Amino acid sequence: MSFVDAALSRVPEPFRALVLRHHELVKFAIVGGTTMVFDLAIFYSLSLTVLEQKPVVAKILSGVMATILSYILNREWSFKHRGGRERHHEALLFFTISGIGVIIAAAPLWIANNIFDVRSSVSFTALMVIDFVLNYIIGNLLQMVFRFWSFRRWVFPEETGPETPERETV
Repeated sequence: MSFVDAALSRVPEPFRALVLRHHELVKFAIVGGTTMVFDLAIFYSLSLTVLEQKPVVAKILSGVMATILSYILNREWSFKHRGGRERHHEALLFFTISGIGVIIAAAPLWIANNIFDVRSSVSFTALMVIDFVLNYIIGNLLQMVFRFWSFRRWVFPEETGPETPERETV
């Protein structure tokens, strides 16, 4: 029994049908959670050391690195059963949309730092909380909605031809 099958068997019956119906969204969210932890570790490693005065640069670097991991995981797992594009075209679209997503995720932090100048007026602890809320709650929610819709629409479209691969259940 695979890990996914074992996890699915533990989902209560009323929710199992919902999970099966929205399996792409569930997988996308799992990949997102994984890459968020990866992004968070890199962001705080950079913003608390070498890029202490440049949190937006730290966010963009961590976002780019997390995007590379995200492409691999989404391509090989979340949207594995989709296709319809040549790999280089798919990758170009993925990274373009993800680049827009990185900008969307960094926007709340940029606004707070460059318009409201929060770094000069709050304590270190408050700054860490503000960075977390702006980056990983507000920014990631905005980017997640944009990326999921865009990936399904343009990067990993449904194949409509006779060679459509069999759909995976989860």
